[in-house]
Amino acid sequence: MKIKKIIAAGIFISTNILVYAQNTEWPCYGNDAGGSRYSSLNQINQQNVSRLKVAWTFETGELKTYEGTEAKSKAAFEATPIMIDNTLYFSTPSDRVFAIDAATGKQKWMFNPEVNLHDDFSEITSRGVSVWPADKTNKKDKRIFIATIDGRLIALDAKTGKKISTFGNNGTIDLKAGLGNDISVTSPPAIIGNLVITGSSLGDNQRFDYPPGVVRAYDVITGALRWSWDPIPQDSTDKAWATWKGSKAHKTGAANAWSIISVDAKRGLVFIPTTCPSPDYYGGERLGQNLYANSIVALKASTGKLVWYYQVVHHDVWDYDIAAQPMLIEIKKDGKNVPAVAVGTKMGFIFILNRETGKPLFPVEERAVTQTDIPGEETSKTQPFPVLPAPLGMQSVSSNDAWGITEKDKEEAAKRISLYINKGNFTPPTFQGSLITPGNVGGIHWGGMCFDAQQQLLITNINRIVALIRMYPREKVAAAEKESEEVLRAETGRQQGTPYVMKRNYLFKADSNGMMMQTAPPWGTLLAVDLHNGQKKWEKPLGYMLDIKKYPEAEKWGSLNFGGAIVTAGNLIFVAATFDNQLRAFNTKTGEMLWQYLLPASAQATPMTYAINGKQYVVICAGGHGKLGTKLGDYVVAFSLQ
Repeated sequence: MKIKKIIAAGIFISTNILVYAQNTEWPCYGNDAGGSRYSSLNQINQQNVSRLKVAWTFETGELKTYEGTEAKSKAAFEATPIMIDNTLYFSTPSDRVFAIDAATGKQKWMFNPEVNLHDDFSEITSRGVSVWPADKTNKKDKRIFIATIDGRLIALDAKTGKKISTFGNNGTIDLKAGLGNDISVTSPPAIIGNLVITGSSLGDNQRFDYPPGVVRAYDVITGALRWSWDPIPQDSTDKAWATWKGSKAHKTGAANAWSIISVDAKRGLVFIPTTCPSPDYYGGERLGQNLYANSIVALKASTGKLVWYYQVVHHDVWDYDIAAQPMLIEIKKDGKNVPAVAVGTKMGFIFILNRETGKPLFPVEERAVTQTDIPGEETSKTQPFPVLPAPLGMQSVSSNDAWGITEKDKEEAAKRISLYINKGNFTPPTFQGSLITPGNVGGIHWGGMCFDAQQQLLITNINRIVALIRMYPREKVAAAEKESEEVLRAETGRQQGTPYVMKRNYLFKADSNGMMMQTAPPWGTLLAVDLHNGQKKWEKPLGYMLDIKKYPEAEKWGSLNFGGAIVTAGNLIFVAATFDNQLRAFNTKTGEMLWQYLLPASAQATPMTYAINGKQYVVICAGGHGKLGTKLGDYVVAFSLQ
């Protein structure tokens, strides 16, 4: 065969290796329904990634939808598109759904659910949509599902973008019905068999009695409710009932699943990542261990009945939600392939559990932790600590960790740190003020993890930032706000229904240089853990936050990051997520950065990859993050080899 014909057929020649990019889809948020975010494509590989160029760019026009509202200050384009039938499907922060040609970036259709952006949403984001059926061999007419920030589940015809009138009420299910107006959804629903399953997002720091974080499964054809599961047990015969103590305990809200739900169709299991009960930082109205909050919970898909659970935080008062998608993988253990679920946490802990039983596959120890001195509160005497993989990120902080551009900045940071309490992991909130390590945005955040099964490498990006939490008796908070500008400006959790108000800040200051961190770098890293033995293989700073022309060393300092990584058979990791607007590719084996591209806006999102007609593409949504102050936009950018 002539070389020209080989290339036309989609075979790319690089260093004497023939690589064919077969038509390969990306049918779920994490590629597979278990969220491994691994692609077998290797046309783009470590030898040729430097030749990656923009193939096309699509603009959603999203910023125009924010005009006349305050949405821009909260909006974040965090979506990862899915690709089926040569079409990309994705959602914008306002839940508009787009279908575009995956080879050209040309729009096929757009659906607007007409979310009222004048409403006061805690989060304005959507991480994506789901398709049924995802199996490309299934020839049924496909449906796209979007769950919205205003509490609706909508079914769309994948070909036309029109609502499917026979689903629910003219294509829509009201998720607020029976639970209240606080219900919002920011993650794509899970699909297993003929069920579409959704959790919810709740702004859970303002009061005690938010709605419970009920997970619900609906028939994908009719929208009929098939089952629901409440993480806060309401049945006194449930063994978890007694772990909620106090007259109001079972009226607690949240413990919801706002992250991605994983499913295992072969075993008929649904894996729910639950969160902190409301409010996040005071548990005096819900004393006890609080099962099934802060747990990975396996439910039987057909019935919603509990199969097993594993709690990663007892009686959470740190906002330590399970923010990352539970990752369903197979690891090699004692010479056998073992089905596992990897649970990454904000604490920087990774729990590797047997997928069928919930039993740890690496040792976990219950260790004593510091106890609270807040009247009415009772923290757990112990918490679970994985021995392997070892904890990631900042696990403690002292004045010795103070950092600044100048000596004056460093002295200021050391003084600030010395004012507050940190006694290592699980330092509880205090009246004096507690430095929480890691903070509530990680460790491992919602960007989650990915897994290269061939190399048995778990890859994740993490944050290294300290949260400052201070509690105030309700009657004293007004005076504290008058006395201190820092207290007044801090994020406030009113925690209605409890005796206390929470104030949250972080160890950084904003000045003319931008966000100036007050602890030593790196502030964000990318790392790989070898699951043959649970040991960290490498760790590298990820991105930069300060002007590298002014501070050349900033490239070694890393960046806070939101959004995840993907890994491919080309021995490549692709990740954006940082404050510097770059999309990067790294060598999976070594962590060496091989390529980077300056995007037209910041990308607090996770990339994806697919192939059409012999050509592999890498795609990222670049729209920035209003709350973080990164560069906003409305771009979807595709790359291919040129």
